[in-house]
Amino acid sequence: MHAIRIEQHGGPEVMRWTELPDPSPAPGEVLVGLVAAGVNYMDVGARAEGGPGWAAPAVLGVEGAGRVVAVGEGVEDLTVGDRVAWFYHPGSYAELLAVPADSLVKVPDGIDDETAAAVMMQGLTASHLSTETYPVGPDDTAVVHAAAGGVGRLLTQMVKARGGRVVALVSREEKAAVAKEAGADHVLVHSGGGFEDRIRELTEGRGADVVYDGGGSGTFRSSQLALRPHGVHAYYGPFMGVPTLRPTDLPNSILLTYPVVHHHVPTREALLRRTGEVFDMILAGRLAPRVTGRYPLAEAARAHADLESRRTTGKLLLLPGQGRA
Repeated sequence: MHAIRIEQHGGPEVMRWTELPDPSPAPGEVLVGLVAAGVNYMDVGARAEGGPGWAAPAVLGVEGAGRVVAVGEGVEDLTVGDRVAWFYHPGSYAELLAVPADSLVKVPDGIDDETAAAVMMQGLTASHLSTETYPVGPDDTAVVHAAAGGVGRLLTQMVKARGGRVVALVSREEKAAVAKEAGADHVLVHSGGGFEDRIRELTEGRGADVVYDGGGSGTFRSSQLALRPHGVHAYYGPFMGVPTLRPTDLPNSILLTYPVVHHHVPTREALLRRTGEVFDMILAGRLAPRVTGRYPLAEAARAHADLESRRTTGKLLLLPGQGRA
C-alpha cells in the first residue's frame, strides 16, 4: 500500500508518497480500505511542528471513511464490506489502515462516504462546542470565526438548529456568501482582531454569549472583548497559536475554555451518541457539509498548501485510487 509520510517536520514539501507494507489487523482491530480522508488544520500543525503523538517519522491524517477489508480476532459487530468512518486515528492518509474496532462507527444508509468523512473531526468538534462547551439556546448570540471553513460552517448550522443567532467572521469578501448560505444572521469580513465594536453594535451593547474562536493568537483579545459578562470564549485549534496571559489580562468575569480533541468524544458511548446526532441532522436536512476540494491521496501536499493559503472554503478530502498526477 501507499501512504503520505513525513520524515521531518516542515512545509508541504516534506510530505512523501511512500510505499509501506500492508497492515494486518491485530485482535480488536479492523483492516479498512480508505475511500476518503479528511484534511484538517490539525494535520497541517502535525506536519509543520509535530506535538504530542506526532514525532517524525509519521503518516499524517486523523479521519476518514472506508470499507472493512478484514477483521481481527474478537471483533464481532463489523464484517467485511461494512461502510465505516472514524474520528482521530493517526495515520489516516493511507490506502489501508488497521483501526481499533471501538474507534469505528457504521455509516448509515442515506449518507455517502464523502459526507461521512467530512464530518467526523469537524462535525464532532462543532457538536461538542455547541452543546457542551457552551450549550447554545434560543436567542443566544454566537460569534463564529472562519465561518466559511469546515468547522465554522458546521458550527453556524448547529447554532441555528438550536435557535441561536450567528455573527459570522470571514477573512475575504468572497467567503461571505458561503457563511450566509450556512445560515449566518450577520457576516463580518475581517482578518485578525478589531471586530469587537461591531459585535457590540449588533448586540445593542450587550456583547455575545459565546465566541467560537479558531482564529489563532491574532483574534484572541478581540474575541474576549466582544463577550458579555460571563460569556464564554471557546478557544480551539492550538496549532493556530496559543497566547500566553495572566488571569488579570482577561476582561472582567468572562469564561475562557480551551476545548481539545480528546474531550469531544472521550468514550465509545460518546462517539456513538455524537455521531448519531450528527448523522441524524444530516439525514433530516439540518446539517449539510460542503466538500469543496477533492485531491488524489498522492497529492496531499497540494491540499495542505491550498488550505494554508486561506483561499479555500468548506471541507477538503483526499481520495485514493486516482494515481499520481
